[in-house]
Amino acid sequence: MKKLFSVVLLAITLAASAQVTANRFFYELTFKPKQDSTRMDKVMTVLDITPEKSLFRDFTTISQDSLIKSKVEMMQKSGVFTDLSKLMKMPKFSYKVTKTYPSMEVQYVETILNGMTPVQLMYKEKPDFRWAISNEKAKIGEYNAQKATTEFGGRKWTAWFSTDLPFQDGPYKFNGLPGLIVKIEDASKNYSWELKGNKKVPNFEELTYMEKMMPGGAGQITEVKRDKFEKTFADYKKDPFASFRPHMTPQIMSQKMPGSDQTIGEMIKDQEKRTKDFYNSTDNPIEFYTPAKK
Repeated sequence: MKKLFSVVLLAITLAASAQVTANRFFYELTFKPKQDSTRMDKVMTVLDITPEKSLFRDFTTISQDSLIKSKVEMMQKSGVFTDLSKLMKMPKFSYKVTKTYPSMEVQYVETILNGMTPVQLMYKEKPDFRWAISNEKAKIGEYNAQKATTEFGGRKWTAWFSTDLPFQDGPYKFNGLPGLIVKIEDASKNYSWELKGNKKVPNFEELTYMEKMMPGGAGQITEVKRDKFEKTFADYKKDPFASFRPHMTPQIMSQKMPGSDQTIGEMIKDQEKRTKDFYNSTDNPIEFYTPAKK
């Protein structure tokens, strides 16, 4: 009986320790998607900070999670298929940036298709942010902030950090200042993040509901060197369905989608166009990457 009690107590302890509360910081990103255009876009991004690491990503997918979950549960109960692609809003950015504490090693992840299976393509790095901290101070939103500058990814950046928020972190890959970055933008204002709010997220989970529904979760992680990542992802963006297409026989392509007049082939064609449009919507990267000299 004593042994059974110990096992139960251990299970309860492990379950409790697995529940993580994250500090979620909302950053509004104003950016210029095309280099030869004056048009500016806006998107809400989030930095989720836990005791062990932080996760930065587009908030679009997260914000739709409860809606998608309820629709899927309704389909499961009714047995009537609904085309979820018509409900979902495409994010502006598909990447995720994770920073591991205390090393601040960065993991940069994009999800691609390898045949019919999603794969998380990832590289690791430790950016060398050589911050020059100024005595200049300002009020950014509700926070007292101090100015710092650096060069990164072929751009000059000005950041404002606040020691009111004791996290040496910030949006995207930026980190290493003695307080949370509450605003950062490059000299030409192609990219500008500003903190707009924050809240606690109890029982924090890294994967969204849709990611959990994918085969193998969000897909297996394939770690590669930065150079290979850039080449592989550039090739993928040119033809995202190249590895998927050989698996679709004429018989499969001609079949009707459940509960729809659309064929599987027509659905795939629509999805392929949306994916290409997504990748072609921007040609102004945050970083201008230069391969390392051998």
